[in-house]
Amino acid sequence: MSIGDIVTLLRGGILQVLIMAAPLLLSALAVGLIIAILQAATSIQEQTLTFVPKMVVILVMLAIFGGLMFTYLGNYTTELFNRIPDMAR
Repeated sequence: MSIGDIVTLLRGGILQVLIMAAPLLLSALAVGLIIAILQAATSIQEQTLTFVPKMVVILVMLAIFGGLMFTYLGNYTTELFNRIPDMAR
């Protein structure tokens, strides 16, 4: 197994993490930004006001994209297991 193979495996793993985390993080970012703008406009500085909507949006996005994320992770894991005999050489 060469260094190029290791770099390819690491790159693939990082890409899978980004693909799976992006919908959740971007939705939480958007909700946080909207709530921050509303808090600045109304001068309400309650911390739970930002936490609860973010958690709800993350759970909804997880319900929507959970199957897709599981499919991507399963495909990547299967690909890694199929590559094990090549790594042993």
